Amino acid sequence: MSEERSLNFIEEIIENDLNSGKYKTLVTRFPPEPNGYLHIGHAKAICLNFGLTQKYGGYTNLRFDDTNPVTEKTEYVDSQQEDIKWLGFEWKHELYTSDYFDTLYDFAVKLIEKGLAYVDNSTADEIAAQKGTPTEPGTDSPYRSRSKEENLDLFGRMKAGEFGDGAFTLRAKIDMASPNMLMRDPIIYRIKHAEHHRTGNKWCIYPMYDFAHGQSDSIEEITHSICTLEYVSHRELYDWFIAELDIFPSRQYEFARLNLTYTVMSKRKLLQLVNEGMVDGWNDPRMPTISGLRRRGYTPESIREFCERIGVAKRENLIELSLLEFCIREHLNKTANRVMAVLDPIKLIITNYPEGKTETLIGENNPEAEDKGGTREIPFSNELWIEREDFMEEPAKKWFRLAPGTMVRLKNAYIVKCEDFKKDAEGNVTEIHCTYIPESKSGEDTSEIHVKGTIHWVSTAHAKTAEIRVYDRLFSVESPDSEEGDFKDYLNPESMKVIKNAYIEPYLADADLDSRYQFIRKGYYCLDRDSTADHLVFNQTVGLKDAWAKAKK
Repeated sequence: MSEERSLNFIEEIIENDLNSGKYKTLVTRFPPEPNGYLHIGHAKAICLNFGLTQKYGGYTNLRFDDTNPVTEKTEYVDSQQEDIKWLGFEWKHELYTSDYFDTLYDFAVKLIEKGLAYVDNSTADEIAAQKGTPTEPGTDSPYRSRSKEENLDLFGRMKAGEFGDGAFTLRAKIDMASPNMLMRDPIIYRIKHAEHHRTGNKWCIYPMYDFAHGQSDSIEEITHSICTLEYVSHRELYDWFIAELDIFPSRQYEFARLNLTYTVMSKRKLLQLVNEGMVDGWNDPRMPTISGLRRRGYTPESIREFCERIGVAKRENLIELSLLEFCIREHLNKTANRVMAVLDPIKLIITNYPEGKTETLIGENNPEAEDKGGTREIPFSNELWIEREDFMEEPAKKWFRLAPGTMVRLKNAYIVKCEDFKKDAEGNVTEIHCTYIPESKSGEDTSEIHVKGTIHWVSTAHAKTAEIRVYDRLFSVESPDSEEGDFKDYLNPESMKVIKNAYIEPYLADADLDSRYQFIRKGYYCLDRDSTADHLVFNQTVGLKDAWAKAKK
């Protein structure tokens, strides 16, 4: 966005910290869990963390929070790196919480030695019961008073693999009466005999997120640890660990996560859609994942612009999906070449144009582009495909397209007049017969005939066929998370329509995966990765206008 905007609250904090000399260098991190694909909510966090160090200098680390070996895959690590690069950002260090497993273990031992951690054999249910309620204090575990020596011995044996999953946990000894439930002796290590995607079977105890996160920030000397609002209550624990371990004092700051209409953002729910076959994998173009948006034809510029426009807030809010669509329309309007494609074809025959003749016409690629995007050649003949909706047997009022006796301009070509049409036995129009005005050629028109309507077309002799996938909202309600029952009950059955045989101009036979196209009067499209040389597949990125705003009115 070109206009000057005021600083958000995080930028104000950073400017104060840098100007006061509190920190010489700004260091942020983006810490995804490698247990799924990144989505548009992560894009907001990526743009914020990397954008701050682009603005103020310093650097951003990419740190994979890989403390749960059961859900993690290298596939997720690779996809997340690809998404961040595609969005236009570079990290300084690629790191993993698992890089610090030895150090984190030593930190846990230090807490035991200070009398601030103990090994507990209570079951998960017993620990939950000990925690109390928000209005009643918790009760001490019967193992809370274990001696330092016994705790060190048991923790060492936990690490050595002597015990089964869930037999023991290591808990921090803080305050069972704290008004903050997270401070009531939280678990900091659990036993999990599972192979880790990086450390293999070296470990069978793994640190909990709350223990690993702040210390990993501290090890990397992260100055501003930025996370979403649900971590506000975790900040007290974050600070407690850093203070008791006497390590670099990273600070946590929270902002509102992105909530988007007609979408779910929970990785657990997205994984459910993938696993239950409700969508075609993580990169289904209806998914809010970055890889899904990329496959649908979204550009990094449009997503960065969207994140800039929604800003950084301290309060939760619901952002309209139409704003994201607005951002991609704005970008593609300036960058996408205009082409002609007929999705619901009907034949138009020009009776006074020589049969078998082919004429090469010139089309402008993008009148909105600064350089106009150049031109392309379009073959023209006496038989064309046009959209069925562009002909009306009995025209409505203010109908400016084809009807018996009316005239329209064929885009980049001639003015034609409808003389006749044919129907089949069911009463469907099958052919439209027109005459053309030879003097009305686009760019050389001397006919002095003025028509109000222009329609697109494709020459039947030269047309290529393509499959077109038209996408809509994945959910039919604005906030599937807040509806009753299962969120999957609200999936939109119309979220994908497939047009098997659309006709496209020959120029599109050379379409590539990185290009975006405006199908004139239809919307913006891109080539899908399912395409082959013999079978082209295009995805609709977004329509030309916000159809949902109209429907709401």
